[in-house]
Amino acid sequence: MSTALPTVPVLRSEWIKIRSLRGTFGALICIFAVTVGIQAMTAAMIGQTEAGSMGDDPLLAAFYSLNFGQIAAFAFGATALSGEFHNGALRTSLTAVPNRTRLYLSKMTVVGAVALVAGQLTALATFFAGQAFMGPYALDPGSPGTYRAMFGCGMYLALMTLLAAGLTAVLRSATAVLSLLIPLTLIVSFVLGAASEGVAQFLPDRAGQMMMRLDTSVGLAPWTGLGVLALWALVAVTAGWLSLRRRDA
Repeated sequence: MSTALPTVPVLRSEWIKIRSLRGTFGALICIFAVTVGIQAMTAAMIGQTEAGSMGDDPLLAAFYSLNFGQIAAFAFGATALSGEFHNGALRTSLTAVPNRTRLYLSKMTVVGAVALVAGQLTALATFFAGQAFMGPYALDPGSPGTYRAMFGCGMYLALMTLLAAGLTAVLRSATAVLSLLIPLTLIVSFVLGAASEGVAQFLPDRAGQMMMRLDTSVGLAPWTGLGVLALWALVAVTAGWLSLRRRDA
C-alpha cells in the first residue's frame, strides 16, 4: 500500500490542475465569497431588527449563509474530479501516474486540504463579518460554542467537498452530483425533518450543522454529528476509489 501513497510531485500536479481550471478555481473562491458575502449582507439588512431575526438559534444564525456556501463546496468538489472523465483526461493522467490508487489519493488529498483551508478561513470571516452588523445582538468570539462552531463550519465545508468529489468519481458527472446533492440538502432534508426528525438527523447537512448549534439538547451531539458527516464523506470517497479501480478509463 505504501507504493500507492501520494508523492510530492503528484500532489503538486493536482494543485496545478485545480489552479488552471477556471470553473474549479472559481468554485473554490466562491466558497469564501458567497458564504461571507451573504452572511454580511443578511446581517446588515435584518440583523438588528429584533432578537432572533436571523433564526431561533443565534449561533447557527451566525453561519446562516452556509446553506449557500455549501453549494459552492459541492461545485468545487465535483468539478475537481469531473474534468478527469472528459476528453480522455483520465488516460492522460494515468499515463503520468499509472497507479490508480496513488492518483486518486493524491487528488482527494489536495481537494480535501484546499477545501479545509478555504473552509476555516471562510468560517472565521463569516462569523466576524456577520457579527459586525448585529449591533446589540452580536455574539462575542468567546461566547459559548463559538470556537466549536467556527471549527465545525470549516470542517463542514471540507467534508461536503469530499462528499461531492467522491460521488463524482462514481457518477463521472458534476451535473449529476450537483443535481443530487443540492435538492438533498435544500429540499429533501427539510421535508424529511418535518416528517421524521429521527431519520433526518442522520442526513449529512443536518448532522454536520449540529457543530454550529447553541442548543444541543435536540438531535445528535455536535461531535457525533460531525462524525456522521465524516462517515458520509468517507463512504463516498471509498466508493469513488473502488469505481476508479474497476472501471475503464
